[in-house]
Amino acid sequence: MKNILIQGALKLSLSLPTESLDKFCRYYEFLEEKNRVMNLTAIAGEKDTAELHFLDCLALLTLDSFTGKSVIDIGSGAGFPGIPMKIAEKALRLTLLDAQQKKVAFLEELSAHLQLPDIRCMHARAEEAALLPDMREGFDFAVSRAVARLNVLAEICLPFIKAGGVFIAMKGIDSDAEINEARNAFKKLGAATEKIVDYEIPGTGIIHRAVIIRKTAATPAQYPRRFAKIQKSPL
Repeated sequence: MKNILIQGALKLSLSLPTESLDKFCRYYEFLEEKNRVMNLTAIAGEKDTAELHFLDCLALLTLDSFTGKSVIDIGSGAGFPGIPMKIAEKALRLTLLDAQQKKVAFLEELSAHLQLPDIRCMHARAEEAALLPDMREGFDFAVSRAVARLNVLAEICLPFIKAGGVFIAMKGIDSDAEINEARNAFKKLGAATEKIVDYEIPGTGIIHRAVIIRKTAATPAQYPRRFAKIQKSPL
């Protein structure tokens, strides 16, 4: 596990101290234990977990500076991408948001187990949490590895971000049509595509994509709508 992470991080031009490597090993062990009863992830084993989860998430740290920044991970599930980012860049302030209470309980237990500071685990639907005064436009970054289409994700995630902040959506390289489809949503929500970065997960030959969307203005008050409406009539 440690050697895979060390070599993979080097290929990403990142350096992982011993403390971070130890936390990743403990994260893996904890995830394997809980996954037997919770079905948190279909990926198992040291190699696949290190590459397809940890290194994939760490790649986001190469896209911008996260030191001292506030980050919300929307639909965090088993903690991806937020927890690996926090382990490697402990100076970021992280909020983990998920609609399932059992996953939030897992994230709380995991954060305590890894002794990670400045983490808030929140049980709520994103479209409802985005209406709360302390959450709306309160973050420098939003990140999401969720499988929803980008025009749906945009309405859910962009209201959390300050003007000037960034939403990073993790997608596959076959997402061109999805990105084009979402451009109207970005415009209505006060944002625009800044760049698209395709990156190789070290050691795998697999190419993933980060869609980087810059918040240029405040999101209009009517967004996000109720989730049923978002699904029925995407922007």
